[in-house]
Amino acid sequence: MEQSEFDNVEKDEIRNFYRLISKNVKKYRVEKGFSQMELALEIGIKSVAFFSNAECNRYDKHFNMEHIYKIAKALNKDFCDFIIRH
Repeated sequence: MEQSEFDNVEKDEIRNFYRLISKNVKKYRVEKGFSQMELALEIGIKSVAFFSNAECNRYDKHFNMEHIYKIAKALNKDFCDFIIRH
């Protein structure tokens, strides 16, 4: 478990947090019938590859708070729905 001297959270904990967000993004995206490309374009991301990588947590890519805010608006969900376990 990797943790720096000035860090109060282990890296695995952060990775799991990003996985939770990505899992929720995918869940709500699929429920609303959006493809990755449609949702990426809806929130202003021109690269479906970035969106896909963030949704699958590949190459340490992840959504930032602005992305989550825009995704929540596009999917008519509350921001908090993306950061809690269901």
